[in-house]
Amino acid sequence: MLKGSIVALVTPFLEDGSINYPKLKELLEYHIQNHTDGIVLLGTTAEATTLLLEEQLKIIQFSINIINKRVPVIIGAGSNDTAKAIEKAHLFSSLGADYLLIITPYYNKTNTQGLIHHFESIANASSVPIILYNVPSRTGMSISISALERLSKHPNIKGIKEASGNMSYAMEVSRLINDDFVMLSGNDDIIVPMMSIGATGVISVLANICPQNTHTLCELCLQEQYKKASLLQRKLLPIANALFYETNPIPVKAAMNDLGFNVGKYRMPLYPMDEELYRKMVGVIKENKELIL
Repeated sequence: MLKGSIVALVTPFLEDGSINYPKLKELLEYHIQNHTDGIVLLGTTAEATTLLLEEQLKIIQFSINIINKRVPVIIGAGSNDTAKAIEKAHLFSSLGADYLLIITPYYNKTNTQGLIHHFESIANASSVPIILYNVPSRTGMSISISALERLSKHPNIKGIKEASGNMSYAMEVSRLINDDFVMLSGNDDIIVPMMSIGATGVISVLANICPQNTHTLCELCLQEQYKKASLLQRKLLPIANALFYETNPIPVKAAMNDLGFNVGKYRMPLYPMDEELYRKMVGVIKENKELIL
């Protein structure tokens, strides 16, 4: 079962915009040493939409070799083109991924039956289990509960990253949780509420700079120590909020660079933070430095 703190890893770049593989190795080892429970490659935080397919394949091969089965690897393989998503599912699942993360179609979107067939077609094409990714703020659509009821029964669909921030919707999703279908929080600001209704962990941006405490927070919830977990969640909340002052991953990469991780810049259209918001974020991090590893 996927559980605990699963980092949505950034992609480090060199000054010329190419991928910094020595830094990627350093980040992977850093997370394993600091008890991160799983690693997502090629997600939103990784700027996957601006990575060429050749770059994506090299990142996967490189990272899986470094991780060497020490923690589960989840790879973003979604697209708003079902055929392209199927192609990526074939490729990525053959390279040693443990799971694929599949986002809802964006821009062209679809209707309920189209959404069901989109996910089922990708699940049928993958040789490893898939995790659905519900993030309507990014895609403009949400997975309906009726669609999710059917999808949760598919033998190769094993869970959902629920990132709507809507606790009422998450409560409906929680009714579908069983030994074969898990829910993971996609929001760092509500890890405890999500885990209190059945989520087994979080796919986290916060874990990029607070790996140990994000892991500890999830462990406390898994042990049903919700009072202690709530206290830690409240301590981490200012940092979690600061990492979303602008579009993810703009703030988290800026924070990591400020902390000495040297993960480089962005690929356009992402752009450096507004200076005032950057100073505000740096102030929050300095005030809470004891929570950061």
